[in-house]
Amino acid sequence: MQKDLISIVIPCFNEQEMIPIFYAEMKKNMAATQIVDFELIFVNDGSSDNTLESMRTLARMDNRVRYLSFSRNFGKEAAMYAGLQSATGDYVAVMDVDLQDPPELLPSMYKTLKKEAFDCVGTKRVDRNGEPRIRSFFAKMFYKLINRISDNYIVDGARDYRLMTRRMVDAVLQMTEYNRFSKGIFTWVGFETKYIEYSNVERQAGKTSWSFWGLFKYSIDGIVAFSEAPLAIASVVGFITFLIALVMAVFFAIRTLIFGNPTSGWTSLVVIILALGGIQLLSLGILGKYISKTYLETKRRPIYILKETDKDLRDDE
Repeated sequence: MQKDLISIVIPCFNEQEMIPIFYAEMKKNMAATQIVDFELIFVNDGSSDNTLESMRTLARMDNRVRYLSFSRNFGKEAAMYAGLQSATGDYVAVMDVDLQDPPELLPSMYKTLKKEAFDCVGTKRVDRNGEPRIRSFFAKMFYKLINRISDNYIVDGARDYRLMTRRMVDAVLQMTEYNRFSKGIFTWVGFETKYIEYSNVERQAGKTSWSFWGLFKYSIDGIVAFSEAPLAIASVVGFITFLIALVMAVFFAIRTLIFGNPTSGWTSLVVIILALGGIQLLSLGILGKYISKTYLETKRRPIYILKETDKDLRDDE
């Protein structure tokens, strides 16, 4: 009887220190899980260190190791999409190379998909120990905000680490949008998902490439991708401001007629003008963000460009 194949997609950006550590840990777990076969698909997202060379070394050592290398840095979302496109397994997992996604959960995730009526087993952190408090705070606020303004519910603490059936992966690949937010895409496509909880694990080596500003921009992309609420908010604020202006105009006109004195208060006038200007610029900024995303989609640029794969390496040999 042929074994099921699990493909594991591992996006990497400047992770030369972590790749050998991750592979050693995965090798132990693959040896302990004899009921399935594995393929490891490393995706080099335009790294500037020796990440690609580490992938080449592993591909030479182990036929289960494959790799894709981009022509430049296209971002984690593009790396995940490329890995999912390349995966040939009956089941496909997405994992971070920093080992914050525990490999020992894979057997139970696989058994759940085989025995229960689920198409995906995701993972969810129950705490954020080791993470800066300010980042944890804003992460919680992001989940509260996006779940309030979007019809697409995203589980607080959910990781990209998940194991999916082939039919769910095929559904995700149908989402060919250029501006990708996978946490939202995974839930938007539907399918029954079960979440496994675990305590936060700190990265084993190296430094994360995610800065606070990078995460902030990523969260904005997620909101724009899965909610039209900011556009509605801008319209509502504009309408309320217009009503306030009408009320103030009537008030000052009546005051002038009754008391016979002109409207005074140069300072308050300047404040009002600045407030209105700020609201207008904010509304234009929100509108501009949506237009820019639409503009990028209409260009139909590729999500990523490959420079090298493990096939090139093996053909040369």
